[in-house]
Amino acid sequence: MIEISSLSKNYGRHKAVDQISFEVARGEIVGFLGPNGAGKTTTLRMLTGFLPPSSGAARIAGKDIFRESLEVRKRIGYMPENVPLYTEMRVKEYLRFRGALRGLSGGQLRKRMGEVLETCGLSDVRRKMIKTLSKGYRQRVGLADALIHEPDLLILDEPTNGLDPNQIRAIRKLIQNLGEKHTILLSTHILSEVEMTCNKVVIIDGGKVKAADTPQNLVNSMRRAGRVTVEMQAPIPDAELAITSFEEVTKVTSESLQDGWNRFTVFVAPNTDTRVKLGNLAHQKHWPLRSLSRRVGTLEEVFVELTRKD
Repeated sequence: MIEISSLSKNYGRHKAVDQISFEVARGEIVGFLGPNGAGKTTTLRMLTGFLPPSSGAARIAGKDIFRESLEVRKRIGYMPENVPLYTEMRVKEYLRFRGALRGLSGGQLRKRMGEVLETCGLSDVRRKMIKTLSKGYRQRVGLADALIHEPDLLILDEPTNGLDPNQIRAIRKLIQNLGEKHTILLSTHILSEVEMTCNKVVIIDGGKVKAADTPQNLVNSMRRAGRVTVEMQAPIPDAELAITSFEEVTKVTSESLQDGWNRFTVFVAPNTDTRVKLGNLAHQKHWPLRSLSRRVGTLEEVFVELTRKD
């Protein structure tokens, strides 16, 4: 659906986007991540035809974004971070107006209006003035606007920006449902949303792509060591000596608890798990064991590892 090859955008001497390349397959929900100033919004604006690229190429649904800009725009539904709405219009009026701009009319326009009002949960507020709606409903109106012409690709820039937790959950569920019929490129700072919603992640920093893979593969490839925590009644010096003898263990720290219990934090090499060995060790040494857990990496840790400056 999206093919980007060495795409760049320069503002004078500043390279906002520096020869990025990645692909998005049809039907995927892809999280487009990066810190502030990384080049995310500039990339989205190039893909949607708002900005011309300085160099490189990109194709959407097989159409060149520069040479076939109008054809590309017909296939894209774009929801910017700050959705520009005509707040003096009613929801239904606004969608009718936007649909007409997209070339819809008559029965086709009425049909699409009914579908997007239902899909985006706006049927109950269709006659209300947009200025009277909550932030969450305004976001839904912006999403309905992006969907009115049945685009192949949805590009969403911070769709949950400024929403409360309940509204975020509702928009997340809506995006998941839309992913059944549309390809979605989702730019957001809420990494937990990406883990729950997206089946692929592209991380950009300093105008360059730092990683592009599934969330799970990115977590599994982290350079940072894994961590296992075990609580048992064991002498600290003896336990530390025994645990550090395991090949995959890089470091052990300990903490004294109440009633003779001690907590050991065991740092292990990436993609290893020493819980079985620790359980066997406690059994062999007759050390009472009450908890044994492995800390699972998160997409947030991957993001920090790839984009931190220190």
